[in-house]
Amino acid sequence: MSFIRVAHKSGIPEGQGVAVDAGSVRVALFNVSGTIYAINKGCIHRGGLLAEGYLEDKTVTCPWHAWRFNVATGGSEIDPAARVATYQVKIQGDDVLIEI
Repeated sequence: MSFIRVAHKSGIPEGQGVAVDAGSVRVALFNVSGTIYAINKGCIHRGGLLAEGYLEDKTVTCPWHAWRFNVATGGSEIDPAARVATYQVKIQGDDVLIEI
């Protein structure tokens, strides 16, 4: 596993998400009170783009069918057994790196 630079922290507005490419993996980054979290880009229910979802605290709501995921743990509020992949984030200066 290695860390890949995927974004500038300043390019991720607080309380919002952005979609980025990390090699062959598409990731959604979220800024929650200055902390950046990284999860798989697509909702496990039907593939809705989570970066386009509504973010409240650490919970993102899928814009397609309103499934809710914790951006820190990847856990679903709809189905406790369901979860999206999470990625470790490291900040270096303004660079956001994730472990792939």
